[in-house]
Amino acid sequence: MKRQIPEDFIIGAGSSAWQTEGWKGKKEGQDSYLDTWYKNEKQVWHEGYGPGVATNFYERYQEDIDLMKEIGLTHFRTSINWARFFIDYETLEVDEEYASYVDRFVDSLIEAGVAPMLCLEHYELPTFLQDKYDGWSSKKVVELFVRYAEIVFDRYADRVHYWFTFNEPVVIQTRIYLDAIRYPHEQDTKKWMQWNYHKVLATAKVVEMYHRKNYDGQIGIVLNPEVTYPRSSSSADKKAADMYDLFFNRIYLDPLVKGNYPEELFPLLKKHGVQFDYTKEEMAIIAQNTVDYLGINLYYPNRVKAPNYQWNDQTPFHPAYYYDHFELPGRKMNKSRGWEIYPQMMVDFGMRIKNDYENIPWMITENGMGIEAEEQFMDNNGVVQDDYRIEFIAEHLSQLIEVTEAGSNCKGYMLWAFTDCVSPMNAFKNRYGLVRIDLEHNRDRSLKKSAFWYKSLIENRTFDVADKTEFN
Repeated sequence: MKRQIPEDFIIGAGSSAWQTEGWKGKKEGQDSYLDTWYKNEKQVWHEGYGPGVATNFYERYQEDIDLMKEIGLTHFRTSINWARFFIDYETLEVDEEYASYVDRFVDSLIEAGVAPMLCLEHYELPTFLQDKYDGWSSKKVVELFVRYAEIVFDRYADRVHYWFTFNEPVVIQTRIYLDAIRYPHEQDTKKWMQWNYHKVLATAKVVEMYHRKNYDGQIGIVLNPEVTYPRSSSSADKKAADMYDLFFNRIYLDPLVKGNYPEELFPLLKKHGVQFDYTKEEMAIIAQNTVDYLGINLYYPNRVKAPNYQWNDQTPFHPAYYYDHFELPGRKMNKSRGWEIYPQMMVDFGMRIKNDYENIPWMITENGMGIEAEEQFMDNNGVVQDDYRIEFIAEHLSQLIEVTEAGSNCKGYMLWAFTDCVSPMNAFKNRYGLVRIDLEHNRDRSLKKSAFWYKSLIENRTFDVADKTEFN
């Protein structure tokens, strides 16, 4: 089956600052949260790899941009490393050495015909602000973030027209304060909610400033909503799915797109003693400054069922009070990553945006397939024959095109990732890139089979999707 890509539909790829740059040129005191976590728990990062060298994009960005040009990439998403952008996080003295590097790679992207898309925070909260103000617990950090955004926009918005405030804003505090599985392992559900709220507030304030100063472009946010399916049609399982959706998806989608929080959220927060602090003035700012568009990261579906057991009342509140996870028997799996493969989620999410969220413009900002030990798939010329990645992209992109044709306002697909890069804890274990990073040979770059396929996809605007139906 052949699929036609709409003429104005973006086909791009992404990465982030901390996952690629490395620490070359980084000054003392410029650690981000990820840097500090790595320094304190290096043992949990696969084979010890982490952000210290990453892919050395800081020095080798031109190599990667040359490869983007060779492939024909038209858009590239990455982040500015907030922790490296300043020498002083309170006086906001810019590190001109780092800021000049951003200037250079932005200009180089544009020269290569690649539109830069920049995120202000992709887990790069400065450790200084975490230590002094308890990070996003503090409204001081909200204000510093808005001032940081304005400095960045003033410097780059003449050339960069796609902006995001955060990437996956729910993730860091979920891993630290809700699940307590990442450094510094502090379980505090109320703090989890406060961080979620302050990132919404910070986004609204940045949106207000961006529009007030009339920069030429769009400002949005990258979310990772989990497309959540109940195990069955029972009311108990449906409630479990609704509650998961409320606590992890709608706490961002509703205020950022509709301008208000779900009414049913606040009685639940009060019941469990985890209300976040807010003012009426702040809620008015959120109501009046919704985002221009959404970036959406989707990799796998989320399946839940009603809890099997009564909650232990000696345990701090967790939204899992209302659900258990469910694994669908016979599901198709990426066994390297332990994730279900379910391309239908693209259609289901796209229709939800169309029907429930004002059909706001959106795009897939991350979707991809991480595979372990890709060396086993190399041919005699050293090219990784990653047909599994080609199949994965084609199946998901096909569903995305389908929901776009059905009227969902989807603007594009950004593959994760352009090159192999470091992931939290996983490091380089599972590879995601169109471009291979050879850790054994100076992190040399080479194109995988999927890169040549992606080049053809961009040039021809068509691709084939295998019809695996038994009877056709």
